Amino acid sequence: MAILLIEDNDIIIKGLAYALEKKGYDYKYRTSFKTACNFIEDNKQSIELIILDITLPDGNGFDLYEKYIKTYDIPTIFLTAEDDEECIVKGLDIGAEDYVTKPFSTKELMARINKILMRHKKTEKITVKDITFDMDKMTVSRGTDMIELSPLELKLLNLLFLDLNKVVKRNVILDKIWEWTGNDVDDHTVTVYFKRIREKLGTDIITTVKGIGYRVDDEK
Repeated sequence: MAILLIEDNDIIIKGLAYALEKKGYDYKYRTSFKTACNFIEDNKQSIELIILDITLPDGNGFDLYEKYIKTYDIPTIFLTAEDDEECIVKGLDIGAEDYVTKPFSTKELMARINKILMRHKKTEKITVKDITFDMDKMTVSRGTDMIELSPLELKLLNLLFLDLNKVVKRNVILDKIWEWTGNDVDDHTVTVYFKRIREKLGTDIITTVKGIGYRVDDEK
């Protein structure tokens, strides 16, 4: 079992159940503090991600996270109508992976779930054509040969692998480069970076979506 949804709103439960099933995720849900605690105690080894509402009929999601979930180091997304800054900061400060406010975009939430699961997946290696990205070691290889990428090139390629089969938009890439380096670069510089990455890979797994961004597709 991968995902546990702790939520008491039937409409949200049904909507997320449909979205999770469509994406092929295995999931369970609980609707109260008490039943969630019992389930976590019994299944802590198999839960990979928790989606947690703050306002539960018999308790508080913050307390549930701090007293039970955090102990087992289970990645958690707070999904709640509590949208004031103090709650958001508290949720992130106590250790949650993400904080999403209601109403929310199901598509965006699925993308965040995928990214978190990918980041926390153990010994994850993704192979596209003859290129393998070891997400744990942050190394790239072609067959048995290691490929030397600069730290920035490695982060850019990792960005595409984290969003496998999805376009990473140029504005996201530009923002990330600024976040990582403090340098304000332009579209031409991004094009040069990906040209260098392609040359080093020796296999063209990176698709340019003209005017939008870049994508790596899993061929499995």
